[in-house]
Amino acid sequence: MVKEKMLYSMKDACEKTGLTYDTLKFYCNEGLVPNVKRNKNNYRIFDEKDIAWINSLSCLKKCGMSITEMKEYVNLCLEGESSIKERKIISNKKLKELEYKMKEVKNSIDYIHWKQGFYDDVLSGKIKYYSNLTNTKSDD
Repeated sequence: MVKEKMLYSMKDACEKTGLTYDTLKFYCNEGLVPNVKRNKNNYRIFDEKDIAWINSLSCLKKCGMSITEMKEYVNLCLEGESSIKERKIISNKKLKELEYKMKEVKNSIDYIHWKQGFYDDVLSGKIKYYSNLTNTKSDD
């Protein structure tokens, strides 16, 4: 017995991937979802591989890839195994960018924690308030 392939409508694909209808339509129109199939009414339909690829596109977008970069990546993927080295270079570049952003976010979080502790100490009377922006005189 041959198992029938599960096919999804645009609406179903949006629900499975978390994309809006307009975003998925845009991705399809831009060629980011290659080999889109159509049903007898000419509506786009997607299989499990398409859904997995669309989820990959979402990840690439979250990694900061522009549509142009995503198109380049798609084209490399369509070349198959011969383009793995190039794809690895692209993904490594994005990884470095994300690691740098993560370090910046960590530094910002550390600063906010320090500032919250400073405010707590001032409000509890543990330390006197001081500011780098205004002249504050202590009552000493």
